[in-house]
Amino acid sequence: MPLHWVRHKSRQIIRFWRQKGYARLLPLLSAIRVGGLLAAALALWGFALIADEVLENQTQKIDSAILLALLSLHTPLLDRVMRVITFVGEPSFLLVICLIVASWLLWSRHRSAATTLAIACIGAIGLNFLLKNLFARTRPMLWQRSVDVSFYSFPSGHAMVSLVIYGMLSYLLATRFHRKSKSILSVTILLIAAIGLSRLYLGVHWPTDVIAGYAAGLVWLIACIFSLEVWRQRRLIRNLSEEN
Repeated sequence: MPLHWVRHKSRQIIRFWRQKGYARLLPLLSAIRVGGLLAAALALWGFALIADEVLENQTQKIDSAILLALLSLHTPLLDRVMRVITFVGEPSFLLVICLIVASWLLWSRHRSAATTLAIACIGAIGLNFLLKNLFARTRPMLWQRSVDVSFYSFPSGHAMVSLVIYGMLSYLLATRFHRKSKSILSVTILLIAAIGLSRLYLGVHWPTDVIAGYAAGLVWLIACIFSLEVWRQRRLIRNLSEEN
């Protein structure tokens, strides 16, 4: 391969990234690739560990103790706040949000982002459904709940799906508005944490349900982000080839 061809290609790639504003995102993307694999491995290990303890009924005491401690914090105002927070983590609500955002992305010709977001959403809901059926854990009944719930408890669908969807949306925003990426990430983390806390406060999930939901959701989120980046890199190479 001639040296001048390699240099020419390198200049094209650098110029393309600068024109698109992607050059500033290199530190962020590198951190995601390196840290993402480690985070996914740790999350998968954590989920397996919690699942094993749940199957052996080893978490019942600490789960109950945490929920009863939260019961002492209940007030009418906080009850209403937590119901609102838990609503924005409802999988059906998040599905609607995904459909709206994905449609807008398609209209804006961001096909890779739209497709990945749709896969992330449908995959998270489907995977959570399968896991719930697999473990078939009953929900806590420590007090009279103010919200109606059905189906199994482990892992938490609100925790899992909200982490995937809000995490994916924040990633898309952070890669577009990179100067505000830290603020976007901070708000997203607070929202996801609040959704998980609301499920515990309302007494509809055990703490280990929520933690396991976060762990499973993180693995799926990282897989989706990696897939999106591979798609984007292939498109970049194809665009460079078409220019020649």
